[in-house]
Amino acid sequence: MRLPDLTSSLPRNAFKDALAAGQPQIGLWLATADGYLAEMLAGTGFDWLLIDGEHAPNDLRAVLAQLQAIASAASTLPAGVALPHPVVRLPSGDPVLVKQFMELGAQTLLVPMVDTPEQALTLARAMRYPPSGTRGMGSGLARSSRWNRYRDYIHEANDQACLLVQVETVEGLSHIDAIAATPGVDGVFIGPVDLSTSMGYPGQVDHPEVVAAIAHGIARTRQAGKAAGILSTQEDQAQHWLDAGALFVAVGVDINLLALAAQSLAARFRHGMAAPQPSSGGY
Repeated sequence: MRLPDLTSSLPRNAFKDALAAGQPQIGLWLATADGYLAEMLAGTGFDWLLIDGEHAPNDLRAVLAQLQAIASAASTLPAGVALPHPVVRLPSGDPVLVKQFMELGAQTLLVPMVDTPEQALTLARAMRYPPSGTRGMGSGLARSSRWNRYRDYIHEANDQACLLVQVETVEGLSHIDAIAATPGVDGVFIGPVDLSTSMGYPGQVDHPEVVAAIAHGIARTRQAGKAAGILSTQEDQAQHWLDAGALFVAVGVDINLLALAAQSLAARFRHGMAAPQPSSGGY
């Protein structure tokens, strides 16, 4: 018995389309590694949600559960409200991991510590089927193709793949023009905390030289015709980078929001307890 086709066309990557059109996308970091929270947060109005596989305890199955949870939130959204786009951050730029996470159904990947255009090109090719890439053929087993119910998946997947690379070292910044210009790279994410450390100012993301370096990275990325992104949990700082031209900006981290809200509530009932302050952290 042949399974029914869902459609002949793979759904478009709306996040990729928005970046290409120059439309700012506001996101939230998911670090709790929990599908229940991911489903709830999918209905809070963000354009994209980042499932973190680098610094949060997410493996393949945890990411799968969150992808499914985010997708399930569509039935609860008000009419006209779009589902946030899930972005998955890999633990490293391993082409095998690229293949595995894409086959879970992730169309957009964020890859840390990309320092050279050669690394960027390897990742771009790993996300795409031959002849333009090196992605292995296995769509019949994959959620990404809905187990071949998208009839034309292998012919359409390349166009919907979206690669975001993280530039977060002095070396990476020195190659920012070539990295941003790499075919198949859709956006460059500047990692402020790692960049500050690489520059000799550990954790000092507000140091004037670090701020200038971030601004340089955003400007050069936009000059190359690609989207620039960043994570900033300080509202005025996030707005500053949006005004500077960043297009995909994460403005909070779920676990930090929960911790701060809980600590603030406790502080209000314990006299003399200092109210907690947001932290830029290390992401």
